[in-house]
Amino acid sequence: MNDTGENKSSFVVSADWLEQRLGDPSIKIVDAAWYLPAQNRDPKAEYKAAHIPGAVFFDQDAIADQTSGLPHTLPSPEAFAQAVGAMGIGEDDTIVVYDGPGIFTAPRVWWMFRIMGARNVFVLDGGMDGWKAEGRPTTTEVPTPAPRAFNASFHPEAITSFERMRDIVENRLAQIADARSARRFAGEEAEPRAGMRSGHMPGAKSLPSGAFSENGKLKSLDALRRTFADAGIDLSKPVVTTCGSGVTAAIITLALQSLGHSDNTLYDGSWSEWGGRSDTPVATGRE
Repeated sequence: MNDTGENKSSFVVSADWLEQRLGDPSIKIVDAAWYLPAQNRDPKAEYKAAHIPGAVFFDQDAIADQTSGLPHTLPSPEAFAQAVGAMGIGEDDTIVVYDGPGIFTAPRVWWMFRIMGARNVFVLDGGMDGWKAEGRPTTTEVPTPAPRAFNASFHPEAITSFERMRDIVENRLAQIADARSARRFAGEEAEPRAGMRSGHMPGAKSLPSGAFSENGKLKSLDALRRTFADAGIDLSKPVVTTCGSGVTAAIITLALQSLGHSDNTLYDGSWSEWGGRSDTPVATGRE
């Protein structure tokens, strides 16, 4: 599916590629925009005002485990299948996921589809912001797709639980890649969620999510490889990705899998869980 050159991820598609296929019934387009309060953007309002023709809206707050007490935790396979099946999406479809800025929240939904059994899932380079800036077609028409059966094939091995995360931290069983900002990682900036301690898991490496893209597009494979090397991540060893609430951690997951790294998991509870507890070790500083 890679249409942007051999040095680009096979999991991203260009705006040119998608625009040429608008209206193709085998391609399902998903708007997965979500924002932090500080960004002052309303994804639902933006979707209603303009979206890519045929795109359905994936609400990351709603398609989640509402009983976990944590923000947008992964839903059960049954709940996920019901939600996306109602959007007219089956596990055999070619699925293209986008967000606003590009390479921000779309990778989380890309990851969710993949661990639920979809095989042909891609992220749109440049996002909706890039799409609109280039004058590509948009619409206000909300599609009403016929419901489909999404036959979930769940891959729990792709997820790290809290208990496993504690074991990884205590016994240094895997490398930990943290997608939050360097200041949040260091404990120099307060967490956006009230009552959350600041800092990082002992032994974690700082890989801010913005380091993997440029102008909303995923960087070349060579550049991704350098980003990991500069952060001290050994791509021959296991990696656990984490962030504030499990969303931007998937950007690191996308980058890892783009480089052929398969021994990686995502800590779904992320800092919302770890930093929200009183019985977990927390380190501060840039190292």
